[in-house]
Amino acid sequence: MTEPDDVPRQPDPGQPADPGQLGRHLAGTSPQGEPVTANAALASDARTAALIDALDLLRARLGALRLPLETPGASSARADLARAVDQLDDYLLPRLRAERAPLLVVVGGSTGAGKSTLVNSLLGEHVSAPGVLRPTTRAPVLVHHPLDARWFTTDRVLPGLSRVTTQGAQAERGAPEGSGAASGRGLRLVASDSLPQGLALLDAPDIDSVETANRELAAQLLGAADLWLFVTTAARYADAVPWDLLVQASARRAQVAMVLDRVDPGAEAVADDLRRLMAEHGLDDARLFVIAEVDESGAGALVDGFLPEPVIAELATWLSGLGGDPEARARVIAATRDGVVDDLVRRAVHLADAADAQEAADARLREAAERHHAEALRQVEAATSDGVLLRGEVLARWQDFVGTGEFFRSVEAGVGRVRDAIAAFFRGKPSQAPQVEQAIAHGLESVILDAAEQAAERTYESWQGDVAGAPLLQGLGLSRTSSGLRNQVDEQIRGWQGDVLALVREQGEEKRGTARALSFGINALGVSLMVLVFASTAGLTGAEIGIAGGTAIVAQKVLEAVFGDDAVRRLAAEAKKRLTARVDSVLQGQAARYTAQLDALGTETAGGGGVRDAARAVERAARDERVARPADEGGSTRPWSGGLLRGAGTFRPPTGPEEVSHAGEAAPGAPGTAEPAERRPGLWERLFGRKDTDS
Repeated sequence: MTEPDDVPRQPDPGQPADPGQLGRHLAGTSPQGEPVTANAALASDARTAALIDALDLLRARLGALRLPLETPGASSARADLARAVDQLDDYLLPRLRAERAPLLVVVGGSTGAGKSTLVNSLLGEHVSAPGVLRPTTRAPVLVHHPLDARWFTTDRVLPGLSRVTTQGAQAERGAPEGSGAASGRGLRLVASDSLPQGLALLDAPDIDSVETANRELAAQLLGAADLWLFVTTAARYADAVPWDLLVQASARRAQVAMVLDRVDPGAEAVADDLRRLMAEHGLDDARLFVIAEVDESGAGALVDGFLPEPVIAELATWLSGLGGDPEARARVIAATRDGVVDDLVRRAVHLADAADAQEAADARLREAAERHHAEALRQVEAATSDGVLLRGEVLARWQDFVGTGEFFRSVEAGVGRVRDAIAAFFRGKPSQAPQVEQAIAHGLESVILDAAEQAAERTYESWQGDVAGAPLLQGLGLSRTSSGLRNQVDEQIRGWQGDVLALVREQGEEKRGTARALSFGINALGVSLMVLVFASTAGLTGAEIGIAGGTAIVAQKVLEAVFGDDAVRRLAAEAKKRLTARVDSVLQGQAARYTAQLDALGTETAGGGGVRDAARAVERAARDERVARPADEGGSTRPWSGGLLRGAGTFRPPTGPEEVSHAGEAAPGAPGTAEPAERRPGLWERLFGRKDTDS
């Protein structure tokens, strides 16, 4: 896409500077032909590029930031994040990359304030259609000088909005049906010779529109403005919604001018009260223009839909003067841009804090789930180590299996006789082993399910009591274990019992003679190893010690008789390790039902360190860029560029002291204006009605 010849391009660090730009610097002139210092100008360009790089990094970090958990202040932080991204995308980065783009004045205000009528009246042509229906402005209309068209048809300004281009007669009829602008999510561009080149007016939707999309778009457009022209009325000037936006403008030091529309004769107190509110909300330096309901001749009716020229003359003269003075435009742009950068840094630091809170909440919720399920694992380990499982059905089946007569006497007589007794015993009762194995499985299943159920209840209670966790539980049935848990536990128990038999078989292969002699007794040896894993006198007292201890002794003697002491210890330790691993996998799966909710939100990587570092980098780059700016060289001497707004040549500053205190002075350089004879105000005072501290 072809760009206008005067569109600035940012220097590539790996490429030499633009020859034309470098030539101007060496010749001691700016792109506008004004004298500057070559080294200072080059330094300013380099530091502007560094600021853009820092902002690009911050934009990437903010784009990756997620704040999904309902931590304290998360809702406002999300709104802050959206505003920060909009500031970067809609205003700051496009403005820095196109420093000489026209000054964008966004005309905003409440429903029925008369924004569209005011814009049409200033231009002397119908570019925005007012109406009695609400909302009146359904699609934003951007009016520009014809020679500035390319600034707005490209994506350098407001890149996220589609464009529809119309000309004078088309503008009055509105945007084509079905276009992006007609749907309220695009810009309708209108070229007008009435505007000075370098100045653009954007008629935004109502800030208090009944349509949410209109309100959001109005706020977005105001955030992209170099200058706010905020329109209110005598009946609506104290409404809360406009002041919420104006306070935000004050916080980021946006340049604001207020228009009080439709003021009846004798209602001057309304303007005084509005000035009071402006001062209270940090806008005491903002200009205020009062549009009377009737002009000086007493005529107030619209003529062909336009306000009478005398009532808009002061505003028209001020805007025309601002549009015709490149230095004045540059100062407005710089002031707004600096305010946005500072506000963005402040906002980004707060967002980093919010991200840290999200990270802490994520860690807290994960820890609760992991801790309660780790406690469940310890509960299972204790129950499978202290002899508890050798009570009840398991003990009964084991006693049925080994008996209490000749087999026990053989155990007491020594290993040799035990081996003979085992051989004879296993030949006689091999069918009893599966019953013991099944009893062990039932007991183990009960222990695991009970521990998992307690872990689910405790995790649910922890999350339910956490402001960030409670919303994640809604509708998910996480207060109990999963419906398929029993099947998972059964599968893992069968797997573990298979592991035990495999261990016995592997150990028997190392003692080939024993393995051949007892090949038919692998199941019985496996059951003995299971019993040995569960048997311990820890925590048992009285008669229980005798029962569990005796059971363990029998199992141990059986295994030692076949494999030896050292092998039995290794077998028992490995069997216990494999059981723990299988139980842990089940419980981890249950804990994952909770942590998966966090994984899906991407909260684990939501820390604010990267955002905070990027914000500080922007702060440093902005400070360097401001220091490197070439000093202002006084008022511009460039000729008037472009047209005049309707009524601009008819305004005369008030002469009486009382009138001066309530009216702004005309913009410099505008045709048909006069300056007070006793003193020529500084540029800033002439433009914004305040003393120019630099002059």
